[in-house]
Amino acid sequence: MKHPATLLLLLVLSAWRPLGAAAQTEPVTATATTVAAVVPDSLWKKSFTTALNFQETTLSSNWRGGGVNSLGLNASLNAKADYQQGIHSWDNQADLLYAFVSNKGQGYRKSLDRIYLDTKYGRALNPKWDMFVSLNLLTQFAPGYKYSDDGNGQQRAQLVSSTFAPAFLTAAYGFEYHPTSYFKLRLSPFAPRLTVVNRPERFVAALGATPYGVRPGHSTRFEVLAAQALAEFDKDIATNMNLKARYLLFANYGSDFALRRIDHRLDAGLTAKVNRYINVALTGILLYDYDQDKAVQYSQGLTLGLVYSVQNFKERK
Repeated sequence: MKHPATLLLLLVLSAWRPLGAAAQTEPVTATATTVAAVVPDSLWKKSFTTALNFQETTLSSNWRGGGVNSLGLNASLNAKADYQQGIHSWDNQADLLYAFVSNKGQGYRKSLDRIYLDTKYGRALNPKWDMFVSLNLLTQFAPGYKYSDDGNGQQRAQLVSSTFAPAFLTAAYGFEYHPTSYFKLRLSPFAPRLTVVNRPERFVAALGATPYGVRPGHSTRFEVLAAQALAEFDKDIATNMNLKARYLLFANYGSDFALRRIDHRLDAGLTAKVNRYINVALTGILLYDYDQDKAVQYSQGLTLGLVYSVQNFKERK
């Protein structure tokens, strides 16, 4: 599964060449939110944002309020390279996120982990609709554990995921609606998906007989007849405040669809700029996947840290 991930990442990074090389003919201007090189005639629109957020608590040995020393780190990277010429377009994105917390007496524990790579070719039908074909990968960097207490009250960790396990590789064909520069909706009536879980028997104890829908003894599950919907929103909703969200729906046309076992995933982030390089971010993930758990899963984080953003175009008002 490393090869599709590497291929998609190379597509994004090869298209996203150094912005300085593409912007030599224009002056560089700085704002409170980005460092922007304006290239009106460029066929490529490129952006790169990276953030590093910290969370730290230190208590004295005689602190009577309770609690433990802790250290948390949240790192994210988002790179886009979009090409447009006439009715043809090619959009590429890499969206990476990793966070952990280390509590005294408990050690290191992962809290957030995401690798999302996407590449899409589109052909315009009119100013608001395209036909498209896309390939995207959704997976993670590191192993994940479920923590619980055993019969003796001792905490135990059960492995529930690992590097590129699971990994979801989806090829989608359909139509995209883009009424504004900050909102896109892809509708794919045909979206075959490959789920990869290396050695799924590792996760049976924590997740059941078929971890992520993959049977032990196998490493993949191929859902050929399936549909996907993908919506993206990315807009400055106030001065120095940005809301970014991505909603992903996936359903195969077999028994899962008949039983309404439709996968839903919402990734959202609200970022407020304190100054040019300092930001406060509220992030969250809402997930329903019957192959993982019968209940809705969610995660949420609030962080303060450093951010750097650069792009070679000006946002439309």
